Amino acid sequence: MSIQWVEQVLQLTVQMGTVYLLASLGEIYAERSGVLNLGLEGMMIMGAATSFIFSIAYGHLPAIFIAAVVGALMGFILSILAVDMKLNQVIVGLALTLLGIGLSGFFTFPEIRKNILLKLNPSLPEEMLLTQQAEKLPEIPIPLFSNIPILGKMLFSHNVLVYFSLIFSILMWFILFKTRIGLTIRSVGENPSMADSLGVNVYMVRRATTIISGAFASLAGAYFFIGFHPFWREGVTAGRGFIALALVILATWSPLRAILGAYLFGGVETFQYRLQLFGLGAQSPYFLAMLPYIMTIITLIIISTESIKKKIGAPASLGIPYSREE
Repeated sequence: MSIQWVEQVLQLTVQMGTVYLLASLGEIYAERSGVLNLGLEGMMIMGAATSFIFSIAYGHLPAIFIAAVVGALMGFILSILAVDMKLNQVIVGLALTLLGIGLSGFFTFPEIRKNILLKLNPSLPEEMLLTQQAEKLPEIPIPLFSNIPILGKMLFSHNVLVYFSLIFSILMWFILFKTRIGLTIRSVGENPSMADSLGVNVYMVRRATTIISGAFASLAGAYFFIGFHPFWREGVTAGRGFIALALVILATWSPLRAILGAYLFGGVETFQYRLQLFGLGAQSPYFLAMLPYIMTIITLIIISTESIKKKIGAPASLGIPYSREE
């Protein structure tokens, strides 16, 4: 086992973990305000599909921006249904997941995608219209730091979205726990009636955090496709949105702890594929395939069991619609 092998594995661990980190950051804010977003998977795959199409048509930066907008719109739809209309958050979230999976498959179907690309950019060559891959986001090594043995490859030799995820993890932790805005979000998730009596607009706070959750979930999908795995296939996110839900619980709703949890999940996935190269764990793909469903079951158990919620420090009003009349 050489140093180069260790550096490569650690670099891939951070890159893979960034998918989970981006998705979990927005979800932490949504759940801290009391909204459970089970639509993460649908938002992630829509972000991946959007980045696929628009990176071919316009390049990386427009694709990332548009993916975030698409996720924010899906988050807005979730907020209308779950916050304003007070529908069951589990059912609404799963419905959005199914919607996202269906729409992503529709828009990326070769003939549909070809027509969309021709309308977006008529000058694209024929081979670009039918390609199943996009250009990968370039790595931006940080001078001097990237030359440090092991740590250089692990932390300072990545693309812009990896750096973005780390910077925003710290920033979002600071906002959530050190500012009045964060206090307002946490109070809405713990006791919305009291927050409302103190003049806080509970509906606006929950709507805003749900939109943020959607934007970050879609960014996670966009990063996964153009920043890590730029080869399109239907269902490319493979249930990673559900795993991000479990990460939020593991991180106990803290953006800083989410960094460690994300890299733990990223490391497990990286090692799983690396071990297969040595002929180990041949059956492990089936284990990975069932993980999203296990995580969903665990999440549903936790939010429906008051004693478990209290023991792990979950927001008291998580998953519970707020009505001023009650």
